[in-house]
Amino acid sequence: MLNPRSQFPVLSQAGHSLAFLDSAATAQKPLPVIEAMNDFYKNHYSSVKRGAYSLSAKTTALYEQARAKVAAFIGANPDEIIFTKGTTESINLVANSYGFANFKNGDEIVLSALEHHANIVPWQLVQNTLRRFNINIHIKVLDCDNDGNLVFADNHSPSLRAECGNPDIFNSKTKIVSLTHTSNAIGTINPLNEIIPIIRNLAPQAQILIDGAQGVPHSHISVANYDFLAFSGHKLYAPTGIGVLYGKRELLEKMPPYQGGGEMIDKVTFEETTFAAPPARFEAGTPPIAEVIGLGAAIDFINEIGMENITKHEEQITAYTLDELKKIPEVQIIGNPKNRGSIISFLAANIHPHDAAL
Repeated sequence: MLNPRSQFPVLSQAGHSLAFLDSAATAQKPLPVIEAMNDFYKNHYSSVKRGAYSLSAKTTALYEQARAKVAAFIGANPDEIIFTKGTTESINLVANSYGFANFKNGDEIVLSALEHHANIVPWQLVQNTLRRFNINIHIKVLDCDNDGNLVFADNHSPSLRAECGNPDIFNSKTKIVSLTHTSNAIGTINPLNEIIPIIRNLAPQAQILIDGAQGVPHSHISVANYDFLAFSGHKLYAPTGIGVLYGKRELLEKMPPYQGGGEMIDKVTFEETTFAAPPARFEAGTPPIAEVIGLGAAIDFINEIGMENITKHEEQITAYTLDELKKIPEVQIIGNPKNRGSIISFLAANIHPHDAAL
């Protein structure tokens, strides 16, 4: 197995060894990703799907190979993978396409108190827009306790039988349930395998979207129980500007386009336009080709290391960090979730956060 650290040039800068502690925001890029993108730009740069010449054919093949790698990585089919700019655009796509096409007066959206703004604001924007057409939808919030665990039932345990769930949160009006896999603020890993069956029982008509931005890079995730999954490439060692939306094929086929332009069309006249089948329907314009190729290389890199090795390593260093922080009386750790990812938030008494960071 390769030495992962040796694959990141930035970690061995002149004269010192760097410990990069901001991967929750964005991850550094390994050599295989950098080289794959450089090779594309140097040796076969071209557009995709629009040329019959050899460079375009090779680029198109690499582009679609990357889609297949993403699909295999999360247990999906390639035609269920849509390339976006990132998690934020993926969630906005669902909110604006599925939401506008399906929300009716009185429908409800369920979010959790652990959500990133990118999984709150898009739903509020849709809510505000629909209100202009006298369609009133409501956003409900699944709360969390002081430790950062979702309050899902009377004893705060989601492993209860479905009928013990909170009927005030999930009901026949619930249209979308959009939850984070792992909290970007305090590291809570939500027990989705326990939660989702309860939601399906209480609100079988609801579609479930999972924000996987902090989860996909750090653990094996299968979309078998999800309707939508959104994640970003740049947290997965790929470049910025590339993200993924997984959607069940039968849902994508019923959704209208999110943007209009080239490639997403079937036939265009000045009187009428018909649209291509998914995923092309949702990929308007020239895509981020090099970034997609970089994403494919990043997935190869992760597969070579082994996700189980990544998860084990992160569990070890997270446990070590928590133990060491607890030895400092002035430090207060925020949240104590039952299952924590490698994100730790804390306060340091009598010192400004900027000084503590320095």
